[in-house]
Amino acid sequence: MEFFHNVNIDWLGKKWYFLAFSLIFSVSGIISMGWHWVHFGSPVPLGVDFKGGTQVTVEFPQTPNVGRIRQAVDTSGLKDAVIALFGPASKHQVIISLPEQTNEKALDVGRTDIENALREHYGSSFIIRSVQVVGPTVGHQLVKQAALAVLYSLLGMLIYLWFRFQLIYGVAAVVACFHDTLITVGAFSLASTFGAKNLQLTLTVVAAILTLVGYSMNDTIVVFDRIRENLRLSRREPLADLVNRSINQTLSRTVLTSGLTFLTVLSLFIFGGQVLKGFSFALVVGILIGTYSSIAVASPMLVAWQESRAKRGKSTTLPAARRARG
Repeated sequence: MEFFHNVNIDWLGKKWYFLAFSLIFSVSGIISMGWHWVHFGSPVPLGVDFKGGTQVTVEFPQTPNVGRIRQAVDTSGLKDAVIALFGPASKHQVIISLPEQTNEKALDVGRTDIENALREHYGSSFIIRSVQVVGPTVGHQLVKQAALAVLYSLLGMLIYLWFRFQLIYGVAAVVACFHDTLITVGAFSLASTFGAKNLQLTLTVVAAILTLVGYSMNDTIVVFDRIRENLRLSRREPLADLVNRSINQTLSRTVLTSGLTFLTVLSLFIFGGQVLKGFSFALVVGILIGTYSSIAVASPMLVAWQESRAKRGKSTTLPAARRARG
């Protein structure tokens, strides 16, 4: 199925607009992460998975009064607790989060104190639905492991494309994926800066980012593969024209796959509830940026590489990728 026929868009002619767009969002994200680091000690809002602490989900028989719950928790001596409504309104649930404590025993005491504080004000008219306890040591280890997981995935992609195509293809694709990851993570920091309270970096968000790395890479490979095939057929054609033609030839596939995926994750973001809010937000931002980068970041890098070699008096022909063996 093709949505577009005989498309002739000059994508490379708009490369400076693309560069400006990427710089604005990348730099904004970096500045926001720096500000968040200075004020809160981390570049993005961290969930209990990473920062450590106690998170208790409580269900009430009727709509809970957050102010009354906060008063009950404060009275028990638990300071700096974060209390928020959780899930659909019909569930009457709240999440009570305590910040990182100094040791595992303190975390367990905090969980017990929350329950005792609520019993003093509500008796037995509530149900503890879930309790999540993460110690500070475990939280810091998870931060390190999450960062390494993303870096290892990018390195693996680079090595694969080096052998599957050529090194320049791999470098361009990895730069595009790093660009996507930076903007996606920066979006969490920007959202927090502008008042979003439920978008935190958790293990499920890291899983979403790893998914987006693979998704973006796959989209980029589709374009690169068409560039490779056209290079074999049209060696004399200027590279910028060839890249434009390759992108236009794959545009229908890009719109169809990315568009349907985006509608799915957008529905998840709107209707998935608070539990999946961070996960679906990462997917929504990542699908948009990942699709954009395969056209506006990775492909122009190939042309920039050729132009750079031409200025240095070297070969100006982009190497066609080797055919896969087997």
